[in-house]
Amino acid sequence: MARRRGVMSEALKYELAKELGVADIVAREGWGGVSSRDCGNLVRLAIEKAEKMLMEDNARKNFR
Repeated sequence: MARRRGVMSEALKYELAKELGVADIVAREGWGGVSSRDCGNLVRLAIEKAEKMLMEDNARKNFR
């Protein structure tokens, strides 16, 4: 079975991990060492950032 390609880039995942304070766990143990709760928090933060970017983009388009 082929592995599904992720939506988020590795760079974005590491940036989010740094923000949440779990980058050291990722560096030591890989993504498998991150708790389910922290993974959920990473997803929540990614969604918040994406929504913010969309709102800013829409505001710029409406301003023109």
